[in-house]
Amino acid sequence: MNRRSLLLLTLPLVIAGCSDAGNSTGQAGSTAEKPPSPVSIVIMKKQEQPITRVLPGRAVAFQTAEVRPQVAGMIKQVVFNEGNEVKAGDLLYKIEDSSYAASLAEANASLAKAEASVPNAQANVVRYEKLVNSGATQIEFDNAKVTLLQAKADVEQAKAALQSAQINLSYTEIRAPFDSVTDISKVDVGNIATANQTTALTTLRQLDPIYIDLTESSTNLLELRAAIAAGRLKGNPDQADMRLKLEDGTDYNKTGRLDMSELAVSETTGTYQIRAQFDNPDNLILPGMYVRATVTLGMESGYLLPQRAATRNARGELSAKFVTAENKVETRLFQNAQVSGNNWLVDTGINEGDKLIVDGFQWIADGAAVKPVEATVGEDGLVVEADAAKQPTQ
Repeated sequence: MNRRSLLLLTLPLVIAGCSDAGNSTGQAGSTAEKPPSPVSIVIMKKQEQPITRVLPGRAVAFQTAEVRPQVAGMIKQVVFNEGNEVKAGDLLYKIEDSSYAASLAEANASLAKAEASVPNAQANVVRYEKLVNSGATQIEFDNAKVTLLQAKADVEQAKAALQSAQINLSYTEIRAPFDSVTDISKVDVGNIATANQTTALTTLRQLDPIYIDLTESSTNLLELRAAIAAGRLKGNPDQADMRLKLEDGTDYNKTGRLDMSELAVSETTGTYQIRAQFDNPDNLILPGMYVRATVTLGMESGYLLPQRAATRNARGELSAKFVTAENKVETRLFQNAQVSGNNWLVDTGINEGDKLIVDGFQWIADGAAVKPVEATVGEDGLVVEADAAKQPTQ
């Protein structure tokens, strides 16, 4: 066999050897360890934070009055514009008053007649007093005194009738009892109104200030009282700061104050009611509107867990994932947590400087190796890594 034939026989063996070497290298690369997964973390720092509650509520007029006539008669005028503001004392309706004016004139005449009889009765008393036992009997003197008393009583009766006639005449002008906004008028000019009728002529509502009725669970009430009793909660809940979010999601620019709260829990819903008062100069909030109120009850010291970083397990326990000193993932459970804005506030189970995972933890199991990247969580709930925050905007 010549050298050329020998070379041709050995060439396939060399190529096969190279192929096996390549496969061996690929298998070794596939078994290499994966690099630690990067996760965004927030360094825990204990500090005082506000304790807040977000409560559903509904707007209620500060004052409401259903306007009804106090005397009968035909509606002569409807003075107000429906849906407009009126001031206390403004004229709303005018009832035909000719019969009431006549009654007032008659009462004035009756009073004048009664007053005219008093001087004559007084003179008779003086005269009979001088003539007693010398031309007049004691009985005549006593009768004169009785007549005087009756004349004075007639005057007082006439005065009362006159006052009643004046009141009835004044009732023909129906006026607003307080600053308010008018509703639709239920009657028109020419309609007949009766005293204290069932149907209201219109309804008045005072909208500035305005009440917001809020509902809180009895469970939260017990937790709040426990926090106050333990001295964890600083501040006076009766002076709680309240802010509103309207139905369209916008923030109301006025701060409210606690007005009252019920001292009983509803037997059907297990809730109790809180009433807040807000200034409403532009009548932006109307009765019946649904709102959400954020109530700041006080301050408590603890660690903030952003809601995006915390979940609840099947037993309802709050849990969050942390990075250990060995850069491994661990899950911690928290029995007691308070709401503080968009965060949970806890005071146990965390130490100063612990690393809370705020992003990237959803697909990482406990014990997995990770690479922590310091970040912050904005008010909008978005995570911003520290390095990205330092970069200048383009």
